[in-house]
Amino acid sequence: MKSVDNIFRRFSRPALTKQRIWAAFVVAVLTDAIQLGLGPLGWVFVDEGLDIIAMILISGALGFHMLLLPTFVIELIPGPDMLPTWTGCTAAVVMLRKRAQQKPPPPIEVTSEVTRMPADDVTRGDKSGRAGSGDPAYKIL
Repeated sequence: MKSVDNIFRRFSRPALTKQRIWAAFVVAVLTDAIQLGLGPLGWVFVDEGLDIIAMILISGALGFHMLLLPTFVIELIPGPDMLPTWTGCTAAVVMLRKRAQQKPPPPIEVTSEVTRMPADDVTRGDKSGRAGSGDPAYKIL
């Protein structure tokens, strides 16, 4: 049972702090920069090793997210691996996690009152020429 608990603990979402966000972005930007420097084909298995390390470190900083899996797969394809996919994925995961941690704003209560006008004002009508004169005998306050 302890091993199962350890596995689930690794996939838990830690609270986002500035240090965790910075660490994830530093790993993502450095990984993308190194891969760009290695060229479109990279060196044999160096790109893949960088991708594995980046996924582990970013998952450790932000917690595992499903967006990390397609990013890892895209990085295995020569050509698209030149794009800053780790940086973009990290930005998306941070945005989604921040949105999930936000509390919804409190509801705003709006009340309106409708008051019935006296019958003698309705029969005389309003001679002011304002819009709504002669309308039903309701007035919004």
